[in-house]
Amino acid sequence: MKKNILVLCTGNSCRSQLAEGYLRHFYGETATIYSAGVETHGVNPRAIQTMLEDSIDISAHTSNHVDEYLHIPFDLILTVCDHASERCPIFPSSAKRIHHNFSDPAKASGTEEEIMEAFRKVRGEIKSFCRELDC
Repeated sequence: MKKNILVLCTGNSCRSQLAEGYLRHFYGETATIYSAGVETHGVNPRAIQTMLEDSIDISAHTSNHVDEYLHIPFDLILTVCDHASERCPIFPSSAKRIHHNFSDPAKASGTEEEIMEAFRKVRGEIKSFCRELDC
């Protein structure tokens, strides 16, 4: 039986989208991966671009609100920012919860290259985090 995994972030636009992409890549055969936000901001085009640089296409991902998934019995809930961890609703399950606060690359400033470097840095951190999970 596949595990149900939810990645939760503030706007479901960057960090949770990156994590969803890597979790599907690493564990898609053994887990069903969802991502959501406590708000929805749409999938960030730079998140899509930076994942394509690592040969993972998240362009079909959607930005979803956590309330859409309250009926799913999750086995694992990953919060990837402090704001989402603090506002995460109570799910009617015994899901294991793991929290890791990643910097928000959408808040990066500077030249386009400097902003993309911020996305690449967070992408690398999230990739390592996802690879080390026991899913």
